[in-house]
Amino acid sequence: MGRRHIGWIAGAAAAALVAAGAITYAAAEDSGDRGPRTPDAESADAGFARDMAVHHQQAVEMSYIVRDHTTNEEVRRLAYDIAQTQANQRGMLLGWLDLWGLPKVSAKPPMAWMGMGDMPERGDGSLMPGMATNTELKKLQSLNGKQAEVLYLQLMTDHHKGGIHMAEGCVAKCTVDVEKRLAQGMVDAQQSELQVMAQILKERGAKPRS
Repeated sequence: MGRRHIGWIAGAAAAALVAAGAITYAAAEDSGDRGPRTPDAESADAGFARDMAVHHQQAVEMSYIVRDHTTNEEVRRLAYDIAQTQANQRGMLLGWLDLWGLPKVSAKPPMAWMGMGDMPERGDGSLMPGMATNTELKKLQSLNGKQAEVLYLQLMTDHHKGGIHMAEGCVAKCTVDVEKRLAQGMVDAQQSELQVMAQILKERGAKPRS
């Protein structure tokens, strides 16, 4: 196993521990954990849960696309790990919305809870910063081998940067402690994954798009 994976694995392991702790939300709240038991529908807690669930879903989709379009075990393993981690986190976020009795969709624009509701319309399926467009997803589906690996890593790099920005917003604005801890775990793990992806891109004579 390459040295560059050590930091990422440590970050992923930390995120997994945070995620595992997240399922104790109800018990923690009952025992007096700080923060309101039921956040408001327009709160940062609810907004982050809704928006990150959508953001994560696209990461899962892209990861399974590249897994099926390359035979490179390093990229396939990374993609599988990202897909599994983000699918599990997405389930927790949606589960919290159910627990709080809050809707999974909002009439307000994405990221309005971060004060970014006036962002210009991104269009073509890109609902939030970092998300790939429908055109980019179709291109990824059309590629194989090294070309698919490079585009996936570039798209996922942008995706992680957008996700980190959103998770940092929750760390600053959310009030439910367990959700804030999960968000910080996302920041730590995805920053580590960015380093791994940059190195893999470099080995292929490519680099992040931004």
